[in-house]
Amino acid sequence: MKLLLLTVTALLLLSQLTPGSTQKCWNLLGKCRHTCFKKERIYVYCTNSKPCCVKPKYHPKQHPWLF
Repeated sequence: MKLLLLTVTALLLLSQLTPGSTQKCWNLLGKCRHTCFKKERIYVYCTNSKPCCVKPKYHPKQHPWLF
């Protein structure tokens, strides 16, 4: 019974860990990855030369008269 309890506890703890934790970037709204997900865009690059993948809703608004 103790072995079963120990196994269940270990599995619960391991399930809380994220594999390959990613570094946060751009005001903690983006994540540094090698490739961005389908709905993310690259806004800046991280210090480790990976793109900072940010969801479009967090990008600053671009005004057409400024360009």
